[in-house]
Amino acid sequence: MKVSELMEFDASKYLKDENDYRLYLAQAFEGGDPVEIQAALGDVAKARGMTALARESGIAREALYRALSNKGNAEFATIMKVIVAMGLHLTLAKTKAVPKAAAKAKTATKAVVAKKARPVAKRAGSASSKGRTRPSSAVHA
Repeated sequence: MKVSELMEFDASKYLKDENDYRLYLAQAFEGGDPVEIQAALGDVAKARGMTALARESGIAREALYRALSNKGNAEFATIMKVIVAMGLHLTLAKTKAVPKAAAKAKTATKAVVAKKARPVAKRAGSASSKGRTRPSSAVHA
């Protein structure tokens, strides 16, 4: 069998009821990847019926398809309208582990702080330094 003969997986075909929708979206939000969340919202929207969701959210059906597609770039307001139209709401909870992006930012901040805190040697006998310190590049024998 060739790869081109394989059917693309469509999660919306396997989402049967409100509980499935909620669990599927919870898993997507747990991962924290915005693209995955957007795709999951699109899958649930298709499973529920895009036309009904468009009517309930006040967003044009074509705009919903575009916003919730893999290449879409939905605004947060659109995401919230979709979530509310699905009869859901967001609840915030403290994470158990630090997300990767936050960990990278924290590491970068520590590196900058460590770089700034490095001691600087004074040049011996330099009258032009006027109290400022800077590293010495001369090698003394």
